[in-house]
Amino acid sequence: MGAPAVKGLAGRLPAAALALASGLAACLVTAGTAAGDTVRDNEWALAALQVPQAWMTTRGEGVTVAVLDSGVDAGHPDLSGQVTAGPDLAGGDAKPGDPFWGQHGTAMASTIAGHGHGAGSGAGVIGVAPAAKLLSVRVTWDNNDPIRNLPAGQRSAAGARSGDPVADGIRYAVDHGAQVINMSFGEAANAAAGVSGTADAVQYAIAHGVVLVASTGNGAQTSNVAEVPAALPGVIAVAATDRAGRRATFSTHQWTTSVAAPGVEVIEAQAGGGYLVGDGTSPAAALVSGVAALIRSRYPKLTPAQVRDVLQRTATRSSSGYSEDVGWGIVQAAAALRLAATLVPDAMAPRPAPGRSRLLGDGAVPRVGLRAINGPALAGPLGLVAGGGVLLVTAVLLLTVGRRRAGAG
Repeated sequence: MGAPAVKGLAGRLPAAALALASGLAACLVTAGTAAGDTVRDNEWALAALQVPQAWMTTRGEGVTVAVLDSGVDAGHPDLSGQVTAGPDLAGGDAKPGDPFWGQHGTAMASTIAGHGHGAGSGAGVIGVAPAAKLLSVRVTWDNNDPIRNLPAGQRSAAGARSGDPVADGIRYAVDHGAQVINMSFGEAANAAAGVSGTADAVQYAIAHGVVLVASTGNGAQTSNVAEVPAALPGVIAVAATDRAGRRATFSTHQWTTSVAAPGVEVIEAQAGGGYLVGDGTSPAAALVSGVAALIRSRYPKLTPAQVRDVLQRTATRSSSGYSEDVGWGIVQAAAALRLAATLVPDAMAPRPAPGRSRLLGDGAVPRVGLRAINGPALAGPLGLVAGGGVLLVTAVLLLTVGRRRAGAG
């Protein structure tokens, strides 16, 4: 399957559309074709991260990764038996199976821990940590959810839940056994309100030994501002790279960047069945969450700081030293596991007092545009509610497995 051709750039969502919903930004819609099941053959990102070599040591057994997102389709054949449904902290009318529920979250979940399907699990998406378990915590809406177009004052009447979804989601994940938390969303730090609630929750997670990973954002071609939660202390902030290992043109480049991972033409599972190809710092963060799960599986007593240090020290880059483009470089799973084997776990920090202040405000998640192969395009961008900021996700091919979601609901 060749590289998808970019056809257009969709408009930006308002920066104030959150609910894990957070202010997502631009969406590139592409089109392409594929014959048969070409998914596995085109998961180029795994080799770029040394994942096959890392599987000789671990495949993520015994680890739970929390996916704070728009929901995860537990019925997708590549995720069956792997997903525990946590609370819906976003609310709204959307339910599993609806065309605007779990689009982005399912994609991220498969990137982290998809296990494939069919004979020998040889078909479909296999994630970085295919033996890991997933905990879905819905903290935002997909970008095409009608609730996101409502004025903030009218959302509660449509079922939106009040409170601090991201902070509450982090705490829930920690209290329910997650060792890694993936947050593929963000909101511009200079526009976020009440960040202290999220910061408190991040510190709560770190004090309990939980690794947090977030996307840096897709705002390089617009505001290029630092985003939260990626900019919060202790969070591993992930930038996106292309096939050549360079920073993807959309990937925010800021001092907050920790490491990088592939974020162009990443194949992901589609809620309702089938697959899509996505671009963005969202899949880049999900890939790094998968690598973090591999490390926690083999070396569960390493602290979050040690896991982050291992990822940074073993990353590869074209130039020496640190850069805002890719941080310390592209994560290398096998090398990270080798270095982790030499470390002695640090003593854990004392548990901080819980903080419950207001979270990011009203933000949005990444948008996903999809086009079915030999079928109608799904209507509208499929965004998520997340921290906010520009989270660019390009979705393209929709391959079917078992069933096809035709059209838009």
